[in-house]
Amino acid sequence: MDKIIIKDLEIFAHHGVLPEEKAKGQPFLVTAELYLSLREAGMEDDLAKTVNYAEAAACIEEVMTQEKYDLIEAAAESVAGALLTKYESVKKVHVRVSKPEAPIPMTFDTVMVDITRKKHIAYLSIGSNLGDREGYLDYAVEQLSKDEYIRVNKVSNYIETKPFGDVEQDDFLNGCLEIETLYDPRELLSVIHDIENGAGRKRLIHWGPRTLDIDILLYDRDIIMEEDLKIPHTWMAKRYFVLEPLVEIAPYAYHPGFSKTALELLYILEEKEPKTETEDKE
Repeated sequence: MDKIIIKDLEIFAHHGVLPEEKAKGQPFLVTAELYLSLREAGMEDDLAKTVNYAEAAACIEEVMTQEKYDLIEAAAESVAGALLTKYESVKKVHVRVSKPEAPIPMTFDTVMVDITRKKHIAYLSIGSNLGDREGYLDYAVEQLSKDEYIRVNKVSNYIETKPFGDVEQDDFLNGCLEIETLYDPRELLSVIHDIENGAGRKRLIHWGPRTLDIDILLYDRDIIMEEDLKIPHTWMAKRYFVLEPLVEIAPYAYHPGFSKTALELLYILEEKEPKTETEDKE
């Protein structure tokens, strides 16, 4: 991918663990590599089709000077996050923050942190079968959209489905979302739990009724198998209420475990477990 490089931008700021570092300040050097497509800007000679590097440099300076961090690691994270959220076209950033006057009692050139951060594509399933079902699903979309580290790209239509399992309960309303996020999977899971809790979600009965259920179906092409976090979602390939809305917004979303697209998984499910006449009418 193409990139714009701002190298060794010198910024006087007040970061450091020692009190005198925050009081007196010192120079820092910041290098930022912004990954994006530059072809359209180059072909049309149009500034609007690229990133204005003077504007990006001002953004970096603002981030570096508006807070006083103990660690340059924190400063680097803030710079990366600011650039990725400010510019939709930038998909990845490589940020280096250098501290040439760090309080080290030895001869050295500089100390530096070097991080790479990118935007990730994730697919979420949302469902509700208590109270205002549509209102709860809309609440999930709204709360996700409010998070500065999440961009909701697509939202499926909501479909009504029968509950899964042996628990007697009302029908569900289900949908799927495509999001772009700066969060890693576990951070995203924490955000999702906060939203579910905000909707009054109680985890009392496995596969029981709920005001709001949000699941991470896919996250890039990652495979994660941990006790409380499994991506791709364990049961997604066997659930019509997941695959149908997912296929609506992203038929070619890729399941890395099965090496199949969402559309292919739906075809396979239809062959193995054809929907009943009652289900087709829903």
